[in-house]
Amino acid sequence: MKVFYDKDADLARLEGRTVAILGYGSQGHAHALNLRESGVEVVVGELPGSPPWNKAEAERFKVLPANEATRSGDVLMMTLPDEIMADVYREEIGPELRDGSYLAVAHGFNLHFGQIRPPVGVNVFMVAPKGPGHIVRDLYTRGQGVPALVAVGQDPAGDTLEVALAYASGIGAGRSGIIETTIREETETDLFGEQAVLCGGLTALMQAGFETLVEAGYAPEMAYFECIHELKLIIDLIYEGGISNMRYSISNTAQYGDVTRGPRLIDSRVKAEMKRILGAVQSGEFAREWLLETRAGKPVFNALTRQGEEHPLEEVGRRLRALMPWLGERKLVDKSRN
Repeated sequence: MKVFYDKDADLARLEGRTVAILGYGSQGHAHALNLRESGVEVVVGELPGSPPWNKAEAERFKVLPANEATRSGDVLMMTLPDEIMADVYREEIGPELRDGSYLAVAHGFNLHFGQIRPPVGVNVFMVAPKGPGHIVRDLYTRGQGVPALVAVGQDPAGDTLEVALAYASGIGAGRSGIIETTIREETETDLFGEQAVLCGGLTALMQAGFETLVEAGYAPEMAYFECIHELKLIIDLIYEGGISNMRYSISNTAQYGDVTRGPRLIDSRVKAEMKRILGAVQSGEFAREWLLETRAGKPVFNALTRQGEEHPLEEVGRRLRALMPWLGERKLVDKSRN
């Protein structure tokens, strides 16, 4: 594995070039703001009159429709949602591409699964921060950075990696590490991690723990604190120094419960299901399912999202968080701005 840092990147690769951020969402707003503060010329491509367009204008960016932003940019970063990126590319971005341009993505989904096929004269790279855009922005403002993965898809100019490293450095990734990989590896591991552990596995585990305690007659507030609120404290310790660091900090009683009961929950059956989930990612089955779900108007997505929003732990959590006003003092997500 090869890791690059700011010392290995040359921001001068972006001098005299305009970076067009196509999509001003979670990742897009972070990339645009961080690059501008790193001295890079940035324009934003968005849907005229949309909330993201207005948010970008409020941050004093030059905002253009996607086709015009593509014409204005030398380096084009697509931070659009996976499910609409290919359509926007076909209708507005692809027709405006010119040989010698640099086309980039922050996640390899559409490139890996063949939804976007850039012309051979276009340089293609990926810079994928390993964290949500709101964290990418927050850590940058603190003088830190989220690590990122970098990969080259096409390199007719011969310097695509260097341009990609400059871009990654500009958003703050060079402060912590820019790891070279492939578009395939990033796409498949990212989808698996989201589904099996970081989002799908974790939220299902929290909901099941909350329900188990409440169904046994314990107060919902106690269930929320034990199964949701305290999770951040545990993750912070792991983030700082790994699982061993967390186990050093907790009580012997907690650690014994950890090492003896954890494997009873996450057992061979769970791992077998993880392998099936990974197989569906690798084969493209998940990608096809998600794209078909999108074309059908997202009925399953919307129903399950609504079901999650109506889960009792959400209402309990809102009440308990209101008792801790300091949680809102430095909010990562402000829906009116980012």
